[in-house]
Amino acid sequence: MPLLGRELELFPLDGLELPEGEFPWMVAHARSRQEKGLARYLAPLGVPFYVPQYEKRVQRSGRNFVSYLPLFPGYVFFRGGARQRQAALRSNLIVRVLEVKDQALLGRELSQLRALQLSGAALAPLPELSEGDSVRIVDGPFKGYTGVVLEGHTRLRLVVSITMLRQSVAVEFERSALAPATQPSPGRGDSRSAVA
Repeated sequence: MPLLGRELELFPLDGLELPEGEFPWMVAHARSRQEKGLARYLAPLGVPFYVPQYEKRVQRSGRNFVSYLPLFPGYVFFRGGARQRQAALRSNLIVRVLEVKDQALLGRELSQLRALQLSGAALAPLPELSEGDSVRIVDGPFKGYTGVVLEGHTRLRLVVSITMLRQSVAVEFERSALAPATQPSPGRGDSRSAVA
């Protein structure tokens, strides 16, 4: 059962192939949860845009639900000149417009992303993790444990230290099992954890 249906992601369908000289890329930093609303606003005005979405499945009370969410929450890629920029700003759904310095690079990256989508690849956003960020394990037997990023690698290690004994143990995790921690998890006793 769909919670949030898939909406138009790319307008027009050849929007990624438009000439960069006439239709340079801009990135709209949209108001919270207004990415699809901005896309619905831009389409009838003829402003080219791309809002890549991914499928998220959840199960509640034994029922499966599907949502289609923006792959880059808060951002809408759109194209055009001063007229299209002004039209987008009149929506009152944009916090600011980010200028794109390397048009060719963004164009290539978005084209590659679209090709992955069309191939049926399962895409999911991964938040940026940097050294010093608090993280929480979101998958597997250690789900709920928290730590701090010491170094970013493809595979990361959760290091649990028993302070009183000055001893540590480590276990490796896939990068996808980690997410930024919003607050420390209660109930971890006298242990500290860190991700290396």
